[in-house]
Amino acid sequence: MSQIIPIVMPKWGLSMQEGKVNEWLVSVGDRIEVGMPILDVETDKLANAVEAPDAGLLRRCLAEPGDVLPVKALLGVLADESVPEAEIDAYVAAYQVPDDDAEADDAGPVFQTLNVAGIDIRYQQSGSGSPLLLIHGFGGDLNNWLFNVDELARQHTVISLDLPAHGGSAVRLPENSDLAGLASFVLQCVDALGHRQIAVLGHSMGGAIAAQMALLAPERISRLALVSPCGLAEDINMAYVNGFIEAESRRDLKPVLGLLLADPDAVSRSMVDDTLKYKRLDGVREALGTLRDQLFADGRQQALPVRQLDPARHPLLLLWGEADQVIPATQAAAAPAGSQIHRFAASGHMCHMDQAAQVNPLLLAFFGA
Repeated sequence: MSQIIPIVMPKWGLSMQEGKVNEWLVSVGDRIEVGMPILDVETDKLANAVEAPDAGLLRRCLAEPGDVLPVKALLGVLADESVPEAEIDAYVAAYQVPDDDAEADDAGPVFQTLNVAGIDIRYQQSGSGSPLLLIHGFGGDLNNWLFNVDELARQHTVISLDLPAHGGSAVRLPENSDLAGLASFVLQCVDALGHRQIAVLGHSMGGAIAAQMALLAPERISRLALVSPCGLAEDINMAYVNGFIEAESRRDLKPVLGLLLADPDAVSRSMVDDTLKYKRLDGVREALGTLRDQLFADGRQQALPVRQLDPARHPLLLLWGEADQVIPATQAAAAPAGSQIHRFAASGHMCHMDQAAQVNPLLLAFFGA
């Protein structure tokens, strides 16, 4: 029988159960190459492009824009010209959504908790290999790595955590919540997880924390990849920081979250609702205000640890969206000599999410070096 290749709803992260088809980016009859963006899918976190897993001729587009379908549902079919239509009809009719990894998904809790200095910290660990720690940014959580964790876990033991007063961690800050205090706290988390040395991937505020960790304990950090990091220059868009803290309604919050993306329309209703739910927890607004006053007093970044790094000691990769409206991509010019720098034209402050197809191979190559 001739080969028929299914295009299915991807699973981006452990929590994803379904996705909404927004639009096809290709048409029936197009020749598809591996890695080509072929359709746009929206999850409860963000819209992103599904890439072709194999090369071939697109014979069927089965999912329609607006369809909400489970993970692994059949979206389309690739097959050579030689495959008869009747054979494709039979394949589509017989296709069933597989459940071969249902047991793996249900084998244990998705999230775990460790207590550091009296603060409960939520974290997730997956994969195997050399340890890699993921640190999110201001107001974020470990789900910000939704499109990266699975790929990175193919080669590494990936640990993503919620910083204090973020995500599912306790709404409480360390006694010292300036950048050095946060970095020291995360190093204690690494200790509690049993790792002597670790590589770090940090986003925004998390990038500055990662750099400060390398300065505080040079022997503990092997290499760093930083996405739109704080810590290179003083400028930061305080309209985002203050807007995030102060917004109390969907109407106020959505344009603030839109500053994170090159396309503000990619902010989903669920993303807004989840953020509002987090912000309405007792103590969150006060904790975020404290972080702002410690890290961004007078509307400027108060510590610039990335500038102090030595890439000969700690190899450094910087990833930045050209359309970043929170921390300008021009700050990459202040990176230490010897840094690797990649900038993405059609991306904003979250290039690891909206450009995951380009970012993940760079991260795998860098951390695998």
